[in-house]
Amino acid sequence: MNLKFLKNLTFLVLTITVLPAWAERIGHVDTNFKWTGPDDKIIIESFDDPEVSGVACFLSRAKTGGFSGAIGVAEDSSDASISCRQIAAITLSEKIKSGKNNGDQVFEKRTSLVFKSMQVVRFYDKTHNTLIYLVYSDRVIEGSPKQSISAVPIMPWK
Repeated sequence: MNLKFLKNLTFLVLTITVLPAWAERIGHVDTNFKWTGPDDKIIIESFDDPEVSGVACFLSRAKTGGFSGAIGVAEDSSDASISCRQIAAITLSEKIKSGKNNGDQVFEKRTSLVFKSMQVVRFYDKTHNTLIYLVYSDRVIEGSPKQSISAVPIMPWK
């Protein structure tokens, strides 16, 4: 095997195993009319936690329209809301149960061309046997205090 092939294979394996969840777009509503380009929107998406089967999260987030939004250079606002629910039996890995994976990223969306992204991270509250999902926005220089959380108590599933 040549070195280039091994490097490409390693990159592919790491990308597949490290990538956070992908969201499925459920729908949107327009919030502000734009003369040029698409309107500003609130987008609704859903995704499953990639490491915890049985949990689905629903995310609403702002999307900037206009000409800059149409060509992908607009910066979206930090406004987002999240709601996660148990949709099947939940099984937690030992790493999650131990709290070692607290703060792990389960979803990320770029909200500007380069410097800003919205993230969803997971925490496990052992005392209450509950998963907590936090959505927030960060920027290379200065993030935003805007955030939203959702708690999923782990219940028996039949």
